[in-house]
Amino acid sequence: MAGGVDFALDRRRALAGKSGWAGLVHNRRVFLIAVFASLGGLYACIMKSFDNRMASAVNNSGTKGWLVAILELGAWFGVLCTGYLADKLSRKYTIVLAVIVFCIGVVVQTAAYHPSSIYGGRFITGMGVGSLSMAVPLYNAELAPPEVRGSLVALQQLAITFGILVSFWIDYGTNYIGGTGDSQSEAAWRIPLALQLVPALVLGAGILFMPFSPRWLVNQQRDDEALQVLSRARGLPTDSDLVQIEFLEIKAQYVFEKETSALKFPQYQDGTSRSNFLLGVHDYLSLLRSPTLLRRVLVGSLTMFFQQWTGVNAILYYAPSIFTDLGLTGNTTNLLATGVVGIVMFLATIPAVLYVDKVGRKPVLVSGALIMAACHLIVAVLTGLYHNSWGSAPDPISQSHKYGHEMLVMWAETDVRLKGAGWAACVFVWIFSIAFGYSWGPCAWILVAEIWPLSIRGKGLSIAASSNWMNNFIVGQVTPSMMTHLGFGTFVFFGAFSLMGGIFVLLFVPETKGLTLEEMDAVFGDSEGLGVADQERQTEIANRIGLTAYAQGGEKGNPEQYDDEPKA
Repeated sequence: MAGGVDFALDRRRALAGKSGWAGLVHNRRVFLIAVFASLGGLYACIMKSFDNRMASAVNNSGTKGWLVAILELGAWFGVLCTGYLADKLSRKYTIVLAVIVFCIGVVVQTAAYHPSSIYGGRFITGMGVGSLSMAVPLYNAELAPPEVRGSLVALQQLAITFGILVSFWIDYGTNYIGGTGDSQSEAAWRIPLALQLVPALVLGAGILFMPFSPRWLVNQQRDDEALQVLSRARGLPTDSDLVQIEFLEIKAQYVFEKETSALKFPQYQDGTSRSNFLLGVHDYLSLLRSPTLLRRVLVGSLTMFFQQWTGVNAILYYAPSIFTDLGLTGNTTNLLATGVVGIVMFLATIPAVLYVDKVGRKPVLVSGALIMAACHLIVAVLTGLYHNSWGSAPDPISQSHKYGHEMLVMWAETDVRLKGAGWAACVFVWIFSIAFGYSWGPCAWILVAEIWPLSIRGKGLSIAASSNWMNNFIVGQVTPSMMTHLGFGTFVFFGAFSLMGGIFVLLFVPETKGLTLEEMDAVFGDSEGLGVADQERQTEIANRIGLTAYAQGGEKGNPEQYDDEPKA
């Protein structure tokens, strides 16, 4: 951008508040709205304690993989539909629709008596989950001031990790309903599944009382409403410099993209459903044809690719099996070790919410990737050395009548060493969870929510989020077979991908901390947006809608007098 637009950006930055915790307190109204919207992350409470009822699906590694992964397949489909719906219905009503779909899937699962119902229910639930995973960070990103946007988008990941934490411990508690053996009541898994309805219904009802995204309102030419939303969200009058400049920046970006569309596709400007559909198709195609947009597609999609191939969901989905393989025997011990994963990941996400807008995205992502890679490789070494011995040492007390004192002492020492190795591997799994919780968990979603231009933001985020869920699906599908056939090689595999993810971010991902959603063009080298002709048009738009006047300290304009009709 140029001229008055650049001056306005400098002026807004000077007027903007602090980042981090101070920024969240200062923008407490937006913070509370984002907290509520992030209830969409509490879908994570998924239980697996139904082995007896669903034995035909659970006891085979292939069908077990499908039982887990079909939710991610549904999420992939749901997220692809959400890009269009978020632009058409609004971010707000898309969240409501996603909640309805999610609840239908939960009811089908809760009432299931056969694996086919679980498969169908999880696919439908996944559609809602995928839609929420995209619509919620999009909504939070568009409502948030730039100085705390990362923190507010990270709230969804905090909600997800809280859902994981709750699900692990609900699993631990309901595991005892009717006993832990064959007498266990089916309520042990039906109750946790049904409990997913609680946060979903609260979100679905409450979001109706939340504001629309101001950027979506501008896209719908509802300028007065957008200005009022910004005013209430910032706690400032509508004529304050900060509110006016932020509104005019959004308006300038919308008018620029509208006029660009009129220049490129004059045949689709009649407002009919057919023309709007074809414009949407061309928006998706532009993601591949435009070099700067293609770069954003690659950054968003590959960031989500590496997030999933860190192996985090392999650990979350199959934590009980993994801890058993690490030599931790006994159902109670196993579940306790698994529950700690939820605790440490939740606690580790809190610093990300508070400090990601101070530290930046790249340092957090790179450091997290390196720690996760190191943890995977250490666990691989411990598993490779001791996995054939875990659980094989005889119990010294039960064998005391057969063998001499020296043999029993040797067995006791071996047993202690093996258990120590198992718990050491367990600790590094926990450290891995901490690293993911503060880095790739929240920051990947922050990054892919903030890199898109206004006109194709919903569609661009849907592509990136679909990468997340498709790779999530693949990880869930192949992990049981990998654990069976590769053993400790599974950790080497995920460790290598964690390292590659860190290198990718270091070399190819730009830092987006503190930028407005309208400033991303410059970061991604948008030669189209910064070309001479487009630059002149942006300056003309800034003059026309009053943004230049604000930048130069001139008279304040009135939203009703902005001439924003596209001029081809």
